[in-house]
Amino acid sequence: MTTDTLDANAVAQYLLDHPQFFEEHAGLLGEVKLSSPLTGRAVSLQERQMEVMRDKYRVLELRLADLTRRAEENHAIANRFHAWNQALLGSDRGAAMARDLVDALRTEFMVPQVTLRLWNLAPEHDGAWFASGVSSDAKLFAAGLRAPYCGLNNDFEAVRWLDDPLAVRSTVLMPLSAEGKCFGLLVLGAPDADRFTATMATDFLAHIAATASTALAPLRA
Repeated sequence: MTTDTLDANAVAQYLLDHPQFFEEHAGLLGEVKLSSPLTGRAVSLQERQMEVMRDKYRVLELRLADLTRRAEENHAIANRFHAWNQALLGSDRGAAMARDLVDALRTEFMVPQVTLRLWNLAPEHDGAWFASGVSSDAKLFAAGLRAPYCGLNNDFEAVRWLDDPLAVRSTVLMPLSAEGKCFGLLVLGAPDADRFTATMATDFLAHIAATASTALAPLRA
């Protein structure tokens, strides 16, 4: 067989079909030289195989480190979520729940600015801080959210409800709903543009929104 009729695929297939080839020609393992992408020098087949294995091992190490980091982050968030739930259980309920919920969220999750607004409330809450300054557009925006918004502050009306809206570069907007109807919006703000990004997972945020909705639902009309 000449080089004209022998191609690389045929050689590769032959070696796959005859795994005993290198057992019968063990000397070739030391004689065959390959170019190392790591050092640029020629290495034996065994050395090249070890380089490949070490490279695969490094990739697995990095993947494991990333999984470990994510697990630690999720564990920390779960602990904060638990502490926040405990704070809600210790609240005096009623209108106090709105303030306790916001304060605990700011403290436990270390968010610089947090607030909320509610509508369609019982008459006794008409003058409350959490029932003021909400436009029809803001209500429509909240009702249109199917999941928490997480990302840059695009001059949202809801961000202006925070104490220092001009300092907010990234935000989270969580719609609050009960019985299929939106009745509020929970707002988080941070001066760091990377604190809340569009690529963040929103599972925990959805849990926070659901818990807040349940805690605040008794204030509705």
